[in-house]
Amino acid sequence: MPLLSRYFIKAGIISFVFSLLLIMTMQARPIFQLWDGFLYFQPVFYHTLLVGWITQIIIGVSIWMFPRHTRENPRGSDSLGWIVFIALNLGLLLRIIGEPWQMMESVFLPKTLLAVSAFLQVLAAIGYIFLIWPRVKGK
Repeated sequence: MPLLSRYFIKAGIISFVFSLLLIMTMQARPIFQLWDGFLYFQPVFYHTLLVGWITQIIIGVSIWMFPRHTRENPRGSDSLGWIVFIALNLGLLLRIIGEPWQMMESVFLPKTLLAVSAFLQVLAAIGYIFLIWPRVKGK
């Protein structure tokens, strides 16, 4: 399995565990009288589950399993793959910080974080398309 695929899959597993711990904490909040601010983390749960876990697992497996690009360069540009990995995860991290902060206090900085997060995630999506598109071909 290529190193890049392993990183995507491991990051996906970490996001999955984080999202499970987050939803368990949110559900346990009324039982254990935990901080009411955990309610602001609902969007973070969905982002870490869908983008952090599912999307990264799909990207990691597709980089590993899709047909070769060429014999000399079977998986396409490694540097583009790492840019996709960094942009997706940095965007997710900024989303984890900015989303609850923006819901708690509507000030400029969390909105800026969310805008940068969205830009990075769109950049990652476009990079992934450029990386995988040449490998989607018929017989």
